[in-house]
Amino acid sequence: MSERLLLTTSSHLEGYRVVEHLDIVSAECVFGMNVFKDLFAGFRDFFGGRNKSSQAALRDARVACLDELRREAESLGANAVIAVDLDYSEISGGGKSMLFLVATGTAVRVSKA
Repeated sequence: MSERLLLTTSSHLEGYRVVEHLDIVSAECVFGMNVFKDLFAGFRDFFGGRNKSSQAALRDARVACLDELRREAESLGANAVIAVDLDYSEISGGGKSMLFLVATGTAVRVSKA
């Protein structure tokens, strides 16, 4: 697809009309959190302030998951995904921590209104 597939959290795209609803699409991404990031996050939590390494990890996870969502939608012939939702979850134990991110939405074909 020559033009980047459009994503929105809204149920519509301004200036476009939905001509076909294709399917619900999702992307599931799992990321291991580096033990040092966890350690420094603990220090940051104790002393206060923003944790830039954790913020960067969350941003990277979001970008990767939305790219995967785009690929899923493109495989169906969509040129947009509407009603995008991101759900973050973290699981830890045994000295390890994993970040789960799920992106879902409705793959559609749109045309200029």
